[in-house]
Amino acid sequence: MFPNLDPKKMQAVMKQMGISQEEIPCSRVIIEKTDNTKIIIDEPSVTRVKMNGQETFQISGEIHEEQNSFSEQDIKTIIEKTNASEEEAKHALEETGDLAEAIMKLSNI
Repeated sequence: MFPNLDPKKMQAVMKQMGISQEEIPCSRVIIEKTDNTKIIIDEPSVTRVKMNGQETFQISGEIHEEQNSFSEQDIKTIIEKTNASEEEAKHALEETGDLAEAIMKLSNI
């Protein structure tokens, strides 16, 4: 980023500016998205950066996405427990991402 700049001097400048960095040891990072898919980062390098009262995270590593998949048995269980249609059962599973939550959601209809 800055050629010929000593890393120790860079750390001192960052400290004067109120910026701190911390490496966080971890083996996996999972980001759960609102559409019930997941971004999974294996063997990540995670750095927490604190600046101006806010924290940000820098994450790099081997990234792949995982789709939520539900079995036909899950759908049948929801239909049996709630008397919902197959379409309602699938929609509830996609929305909640969890069998028990889908049953509770449809039971309150």
